[in-house]
Amino acid sequence: MQQEPTRSPANLDFTSGDDDSDFGLTPEQEAAMLAEYGDGDDSQYDLQDPDAETEQKQGLTQEPKPTDGFRHFRNHYIGNMDLFADKQTVMKYLDAHQGWFKRCAHPFKADAIGETGYAMGIGQVGALSFKVDARVGLNLLPPDENCVYAIVTIPIPDQEPQKYEVDFQAEMRLEEKTLELRAGEKLGGDPLITAIEWDLHLTVSLHFPGYVKKMGTDLIQKTGDSVLGFIVQRVSKSLTAKVQDDFHKTHGIKVPKQVKLRR
Repeated sequence: MQQEPTRSPANLDFTSGDDDSDFGLTPEQEAAMLAEYGDGDDSQYDLQDPDAETEQKQGLTQEPKPTDGFRHFRNHYIGNMDLFADKQTVMKYLDAHQGWFKRCAHPFKADAIGETGYAMGIGQVGALSFKVDARVGLNLLPPDENCVYAIVTIPIPDQEPQKYEVDFQAEMRLEEKTLELRAGEKLGGDPLITAIEWDLHLTVSLHFPGYVKKMGTDLIQKTGDSVLGFIVQRVSKSLTAKVQDDFHKTHGIKVPKQVKLRR
C-alpha cells in the first residue's frame, strides 16, 4: 500500500538497507539531523500559550497543564492495493487471517492473541542513541455492514510496562470493479478486480531519558516523525506486496502480463 510521497528532514535517505527489521538511523543521518535542527538549545521553542496572558489579565490563576511525560509522534498513511478477484473471494481470504497474517508479516514476528489479535514485533527502532524493542498488539476486526475492515490496538498480555505507547487505528475498504483494458486488449469475459483502500492513523508516544531531552525539541520531534514515517512506509510496503502475492498464489490466480495491479 503506497504512501503519499513526503520529503524526509535534512534530505535523509530512509529507504536504504536490505534489512526490513532495522529501523535505526546511521551516524551520518543523525549528524545531518543535528546540523539542520540544532544542538540542544530549547529556548527558541518555548512557545507561550496565547490564552494564558488573557486569563492572567482577568485575574484568573491558570493551573499547570498535566503531562504524562511522553512525547507524541503521529503519522497518517493512505495506501491502496488491487487483487485480481471478486470481492467475496477477497473477503473470505481476509477473514481467514489465521492462515496468512503470520506468513505475510515475515520478517516481522507475529504471535497470536486470542482469535483475532496478534502481537507484532517490529524489532529495534531508534535514533539519537535511543532504541526500543518495538511491539504492538493489533486486533483484526471482522468487516462491518459496509464491508469495512478495522484494525485497532490491543494490549499485549503479560507485557511489562514499556517506555512507549502505540495507538493504531486503521480502516480498509473494498470495492469490486470491472477491469478496464486498453484498446485492442482481450482477456475473455469481464474480469473483476477488488480495489482495497487503506487508511491508517498512528500515534507513537515515547518516554525519553534525560540525555535525549537535552537535544532540543525540534530535533527530537522531526527525527521521531521521520523515523515513524519510514517505519510505516517500509512495513506497509512489505506487507502489501506479500499479501498480494500470497492471495494470488493460494488461489492459483495468474495475473496476465498486461494487467497492472496497484500495490
